[in-house]
Amino acid sequence: MQWLRKAKQALAALVKNPFQLISVLGLAFCLAAGVWMWRRGLLTSRAALQAFLAPFGPWAAALFVAFQAVQVVVPILPGGLGCLAGVVLFGPWWGFVYNYAGICLGSLAAFAIARSCGRPLLYKMFPRAMIDKYDRWTGEGGRFARWFALLIFLPVAPDDYLCFLAGTTTIRWQLYTAIILLCKPFAIAAYSLGLTVLFQQVLGIWA
Repeated sequence: MQWLRKAKQALAALVKNPFQLISVLGLAFCLAAGVWMWRRGLLTSRAALQAFLAPFGPWAAALFVAFQAVQVVVPILPGGLGCLAGVVLFGPWWGFVYNYAGICLGSLAAFAIARSCGRPLLYKMFPRAMIDKYDRWTGEGGRFARWFALLIFLPVAPDDYLCFLAGTTTIRWQLYTAIILLCKPFAIAAYSLGLTVLFQQVLGIWA
């Protein structure tokens, strides 16, 4: 059957691409963990969730920062959901701090990896259409840094891809780091606030 043949081709392509395979497996793990937490009542009660995390002490925050850093390099969940998780788990202030720390560390790691591996890495990790869409800015010299800063500031751009893309350009480490540290807070705060309002006020979760 045609659908079975296409499924086999997609599976074969997935197995050949370790980055996509890790993303799919990571997403499957997060979904399974989410179902388990829902059944335990951890996703409907902030008090129950915080009581569950209490025995882990500071390790809970450290693991969350590490998770946010890793998922910039190997996307597992949409970035907005990760920001929401930080607010839910640790409150608005510390949640923002941990989100900011993890995402900035991951963004620096993505830049370093791309600078070492070059453009072939982009074609293994991201769709060709996305690469073609943003490629025109890489040849505009100093204008790329301005476009990059604007897109990192806005909470609607594919930040993970842009960090990898930046690593394949001539942008300097110092300038890239400054853009990440200065422009990331607004997007993180917007994601966190917007999704928190959605879940609490619209869906009635963690209210």
